[in-house]
Amino acid sequence: MCKYPLVVGVGELLWDRLPTGKRVGGAPANVAYHASCLGAEGYVISAVGNDKMGKTLLEEIGKTKLHTCIEQVDYPTGSVHVSLSGGIPEYNIVEQVAWDYIPVTDKALTLVKKADAVCFGTLCSRNDVSHDTIITLLKHTNPSAYRLFDINLRSSYYSKELITELLNYANIFKINKDESIVLKSIIDAEISDDELCKMLLEKYNLKYLIFTDGSISSTIYTKDEKSTIQTPKVNTVDTIGAGDAFSGAFLYYTLTEMPLKEAHKMAVNISAFVCSQSGAWPVYPKVLHDYLA
Repeated sequence: MCKYPLVVGVGELLWDRLPTGKRVGGAPANVAYHASCLGAEGYVISAVGNDKMGKTLLEEIGKTKLHTCIEQVDYPTGSVHVSLSGGIPEYNIVEQVAWDYIPVTDKALTLVKKADAVCFGTLCSRNDVSHDTIITLLKHTNPSAYRLFDINLRSSYYSKELITELLNYANIFKINKDESIVLKSIIDAEISDDELCKMLLEKYNLKYLIFTDGSISSTIYTKDEKSTIQTPKVNTVDTIGAGDAFSGAFLYYTLTEMPLKEAHKMAVNISAFVCSQSGAWPVYPKVLHDYLA
């Protein structure tokens, strides 16, 4: 059992520019943040610019339990312009920013070698520099670690080749309903979501496959189990970071050896809690575990 599992998010770190102001975001960083809120030792590996936005972003992270392995590079700190429609976000992602140029460092290599879980996605591989860094770090990741690939499709920053490449480094794959439609089109497969999930689980020898369907349900597949839970109804403020919160919670509770169905339930409830708050990094209440029971 890992009492304080080391959970590392590798990839984009940025400001989500919401109608109500800017908030820290970036999917892998979100995962590590939520794991750290629950008790993990969370780290984010990324880059920010030598600018005021980068300094402020680091100051904001310093107010949390999340640790950092963040380099400052000669590109502007990343940002995403977020618009909301019924609480559902739409993203306009700025290009040629700091997280497109994440370098390999000795600290980053040391972290992934001892990590209990590493999370990554497609978005940060849109640039060759960060793509090559992610692959290098995955090659050096602790062989026994969970390697969670959240497909996280954004704009046109993905391809069949990239998805296949990253799947070959993963032992956990997370995909949502909308992304499954895109993926089935990419691989030219006219099959059900259940068939797709089972096919991917077997083809890539995954330990877990996580399929989420927004406000309806989520299902987690293993070779021996299948857990489906209906999504609880909450007063949704926005859904920013909800899927990442699910991932962070699932990693934390699984690494602390909670049974699948219980870990799944906790992940669902954490995700619902985040939907009831504004932004990807809400402050957790001190009695969260009692609140979620």
